[in-house]
Amino acid sequence: MMSQSKPLTLHVPEPTGRPGCETDFSYLHLTAAGETRRPPVDVLPADTSDLAYALVRVLDDAGNALGPWAPTIDSELMRFGLRTMMKTRIFDARMVIAQRQKKMSFYMTCLGEEAIGTAHALALSDGDMCFPTYRQQSLLMAHQVSLVDMICQLLSNERDPLKGRQLPVMYSVRKAGFFTISGNLATQFVQAVGWGMASAIKGDTKIASGWIGDGATAESDFNTALTFAHVYRAPVILNVVNNQWAISTFQALAGGESTTFAARGVGSSIASLRVDGNDFLAVYAASQWAAERARSNLGPTLIEWVTYRAGPHSTSDDPSKYRPADDWSHFPLGDPIVRLKRHLIGKGVWSEAEHEATQKELEAEVVAAQKEAERYGTLANGHIPSAASMFEDVYKEMPEHLRRQRQQLGV
Repeated sequence: MMSQSKPLTLHVPEPTGRPGCETDFSYLHLTAAGETRRPPVDVLPADTSDLAYALVRVLDDAGNALGPWAPTIDSELMRFGLRTMMKTRIFDARMVIAQRQKKMSFYMTCLGEEAIGTAHALALSDGDMCFPTYRQQSLLMAHQVSLVDMICQLLSNERDPLKGRQLPVMYSVRKAGFFTISGNLATQFVQAVGWGMASAIKGDTKIASGWIGDGATAESDFNTALTFAHVYRAPVILNVVNNQWAISTFQALAGGESTTFAARGVGSSIASLRVDGNDFLAVYAASQWAAERARSNLGPTLIEWVTYRAGPHSTSDDPSKYRPADDWSHFPLGDPIVRLKRHLIGKGVWSEAEHEATQKELEAEVVAAQKEAERYGTLANGHIPSAASMFEDVYKEMPEHLRRQRQQLGV
């Protein structure tokens, strides 16, 4: 008999906004500030299922801290957090200008995502290791890493700490708990789990924190990391930064349309949270909660940070080709800097005048660091690490064939 079934079809996810058409952000499924419950740290992973679909939020639209996730946090730490976010944004803006001036090959900003790295770093302890992707420069800013060293890495000049071996923004700062960034997406997730397992094997107290974007969750390394983290209860925080776009591909194509990225953790028996990534206090509280679980041998936590990539993917990208040019101004979770600023002003520990003065102070700091770094060369003037450096830091003892090659080069 002939089948009466209709022909099979495939569903191809589409973004809810395109150039010239305002984005419908109703797909985000937001929760009001203060409404999401906070479970005990020793909660069973299966009992976090509702938290993988809700949204942990602390700050409301008026800047008030509400609900069970509102952290006990010193005003000076919040002031430092605001300054750090401001410095990160100023740094990004200056480096984009430097790239346009052909002083470096390319650059990637974290515009709109500054709260995630800043607050997360402040919730970790010395010795913990982050395995970041390429939009977490605020982790370094929060650890007050030398701006000159960071800019020299971007410029690949003769003072580049990585000797020109890494693309710009792919930093490596061990003393700041910042593992070398890899251009191969998702590798840092399995590396973080492995590092955390090694820490446990050694009987140490340090934990790992791995980072991935929404698009890279489609890589097999993501699922491998979840399996090992679950099976061995690795002391690791698994961060999924859902900034809605993987270059020009909307997050739905990576599987974020009919479920959440946090829900994948629950399916792997990992405690999971979905958190407002533009809320500094929510990020800090969730990071503290996850860090305490890891350090208490309660296993991994997966956190989906809901945010928005306000700028282009990189200086090689033009987002107006695939989304509305004013998208960020309509994003319902707002600007993380504005939100924390509003909260601090409401508490009486910040002011518009101080904000303006701090902006000018930080701009001067970044400009001075850039001038100092450019003394050691830029991409435009050819002051680069010596050719001899390509033979170094690879083998403990240089093989004979490399010795001969180095001699032939005369370096």
